[in-house]
Amino acid sequence: MENSGGIQGNITAGLAGRYASALFDLASESNAIDGVQASLASLQTALTDSADLATLISSPVVTRGDAEKAIEAVAKALKLDSLTAKFLGVLAENRRLADLPAMIDAYHAIVAAHRGEVTAKVTSAHPLSAEQLKALAANLKTRVGRDVKIATTVDPAILGGLVVQLGSQLIDGSIRTRLNSFAQAMKG
Repeated sequence: MENSGGIQGNITAGLAGRYASALFDLASESNAIDGVQASLASLQTALTDSADLATLISSPVVTRGDAEKAIEAVAKALKLDSLTAKFLGVLAENRRLADLPAMIDAYHAIVAAHRGEVTAKVTSAHPLSAEQLKALAANLKTRVGRDVKIATTVDPAILGGLVVQLGSQLIDGSIRTRLNSFAQAMKG
């Protein structure tokens, strides 16, 4: 696992990474890595779905006390595990809730590195079928030599094809990019 330590070192370089690393250490000691990850995934979905929650965590006009009360209510409503709920309380107390999305991403990255997984962010014009995802995962596993977890997003603007981000590597096989390249070639 010497390699994953280097990966974790890169992840934990910033503020969000340090908080995520501390949460991971506590979760690891408590045998709660999966529970915290599930809670953070629920919280991430809630942040995407609720403009009010997104405003709560990013607004500088919300007082510390109001943020603590609101985030406690959110934790109860989402049925978050106790460690994640306490973590959110600390963030509210330290006025660090605005950094929560980056902390969630960093936690997921730390867990993936701990498990020896690589996550590929895949953007497609249309949702991919289970068979397509399986074939893509197998192809990427061959490319990197490790299991690859795929996080998908749909963006009709790419017209077709795929855009795959694997760590710092970007593989852009979108029709939009091909058309743009073709247009540039025709100009000059």
